[in-house]
Amino acid sequence: MKKQTYSTKQLHELLYQALETERGGIKIYQAALSAVLNEDLKGEWEEYLEQTTTHEQILLALFAELKLDPEQMTPGREVVAHIGQSLLGAMELAKTRGNAATAQLVAGECVVLAETKDLQNWELIGHLATHGQGAETAVLLAAFELVEQEEEHHLLHTRGFVRELWIESLGLPAVLPPPEEVRKVETAIGAARAEQQRDDMLKSGH
Repeated sequence: MKKQTYSTKQLHELLYQALETERGGIKIYQAALSAVLNEDLKGEWEEYLEQTTTHEQILLALFAELKLDPEQMTPGREVVAHIGQSLLGAMELAKTRGNAATAQLVAGECVVLAETKDLQNWELIGHLATHGQGAETAVLLAAFELVEQEEEHHLLHTRGFVRELWIESLGLPAVLPPPEEVRKVETAIGAARAEQQRDDMLKSGH
């Protein structure tokens, strides 16, 4: 497929949003860890917090290569920051208004929301790096390849934990750690297959 020229201005907007997402993600994981009860999930989030901090550093190195100011604010970046603050506020509200199990569920849902945006940012960076024709594509691809698999892992595994914790809260049999974690899935297809196997895993005790 022939590579296409792209909007450099909009690429830079995407990168500003991506950096804000990673910085917000660090705060969201820190807050989520203060609400977590499940030890397996706690271990996962501690690892994801460390990886998210690394992802921020990868983006900062990318900004330096592209000669972008990492502190520059754009309207889109302001929105991302606002959403991040809203997620932090939601977790704090859950801790003060609900019980500990509810606060853990809300924390998990906030992580899923944040990681959905985070993964989309990196998928778009990877798409442009692969299909775009421009001077930035080589460094973009290098950054994408360092990060993308971890980002997918963060979303898929946390989503699995939240589903099973909700099922447990409903008084139904849950698979904890979730099938996504047990099967070590790294793709959406793998996660879908793992979820389909949960009933068999319940019967076999994993």
